[in-house]
Amino acid sequence: MGLQIDRDQFDDAEYAFFAARLEECLQALREMLQTPGFGAGPPTLGAELELSLIDAAGRPLPQNLAVLRETMDPRLTVELDRFNLECNLRYAPLEGRPFTALANEMHDALAEVRRAARTRDADVALIGILPTLRASDLQGEAMTDTPRFRALSAALARLRHEPFLVDIDGQDPLEITTDHVTFEGANTSLQIHLRVPPDEFARTYNAIQLATAPALAAAGNSPTFLGHRLWEETRVALFKQSIDVRRSSERLGGGREARVSFGSGWVRESAFELFADNVKLHEPLLPVLSDELPLDCLRSGRLPRLEELRLHQGTVWCWNRGIYDPDESGHLRIEMRALPAGPTVADMVASTAFLVGLGLGLAAEADALIPSFPFERAHHSFYRAAQQGLDARLFWPPEPGAEPVEVDARELIERLLPCARRGLDMAGVDPDESAPLLDCVAERTQRHRTGARWQRLLLNALLESRDRDDALATMFRLYREASEGGEPVSRWPEPTSLA
Repeated sequence: MGLQIDRDQFDDAEYAFFAARLEECLQALREMLQTPGFGAGPPTLGAELELSLIDAAGRPLPQNLAVLRETMDPRLTVELDRFNLECNLRYAPLEGRPFTALANEMHDALAEVRRAARTRDADVALIGILPTLRASDLQGEAMTDTPRFRALSAALARLRHEPFLVDIDGQDPLEITTDHVTFEGANTSLQIHLRVPPDEFARTYNAIQLATAPALAAAGNSPTFLGHRLWEETRVALFKQSIDVRRSSERLGGGREARVSFGSGWVRESAFELFADNVKLHEPLLPVLSDELPLDCLRSGRLPRLEELRLHQGTVWCWNRGIYDPDESGHLRIEMRALPAGPTVADMVASTAFLVGLGLGLAAEADALIPSFPFERAHHSFYRAAQQGLDARLFWPPEPGAEPVEVDARELIERLLPCARRGLDMAGVDPDESAPLLDCVAERTQRHRTGARWQRLLLNALLESRDRDDALATMFRLYREASEGGEPVSRWPEPTSLA
């Protein structure tokens, strides 16, 4: 999120100064993007992996600060809730064997987290939402006690006019209100970062927006929240609603955009549009000013860090987000935020390969695809993929340039796998690196098996003979046993045979 945050209260003058500084940052960014050679460099791939700490019974264990003190690993940091940790995984060149590097980073970081967690009688779970969570685990005291999170909570409360409403349909519909941002911390995800040259950003970003729905349909791993069977990827609804500061009338009337969104249109020319829209559409949350004057810095021949813009961008949670990074002479990345944590390292790396490869493959066809693909259809498909996973019907054109029509998600994924393979080939990924990963996604699709579907089928069977708490705990125990085995979810035991 850029600047260090050391307090949680700000006055009106500070918000005004911060808003003015954001405009300066935008002007500086515009000029940098127009500078020949800015952001040039080979593509790289990195990720952030969020984790949940659990006790021996599989219940959330609020010990993240204590666990963090047990490790010197700079990749690890705390997240919003006290049972959350995040691993910031190192970047690797996209060319060659990036997914092997990503898998090695995940295994190494997870081994260190587990070692540190054992000192507190804790373990780590790779899952989008803990099935054993209760509302009592998500009250105000659940928030990690750091200035950053206290400031974020206070800022959202400042803009909020009513309690946060979580209203999610599903097999067991859920409606609950809360005054705490800690409901958001129930979500854990895998966030992928891809470095992109500025002159290719618009085409690649739009293509990744298109790729996200089929990739999400093949990766769902969050079917429950507070004991309710909801969406295949309940994270998508929960994240949006748990920090939505809009009034009820604004949410229902299609007014201003939520801070968590899929966006409102295609990028037309450059990454600048994403940053400018976020400044225009969303009030600042954390008006912390740096000593740097961006335009003065640029005029003196130095690279601005654009701390305020980066901080603001970090408080608008688009599912695919533009990132400006001042390191390495300045560059742009696309952050893909839709994938859940888990079920295994093998599954997460395969899902990453499919999403990145499909995005790159579609980027080569974007000039033909985008003009005839209404953004509303892509938006619709994203939410249908989150709700129904592999059972969704998604919009896709029968050929580039044609009007999109509804297609079964499983059929569409199988149709798009060769495009993902081409995208990775064009990026210079070794074919023997990408082939087994895309085969893993194909096997998931053919066997109709994601982490979410495995959990749901097992839970349904257990509920025939057990009460809900026992069924959830048993399902989660069996899930963890299979997850720790390391095999992709498509090869796990048939869930109904375990009940």
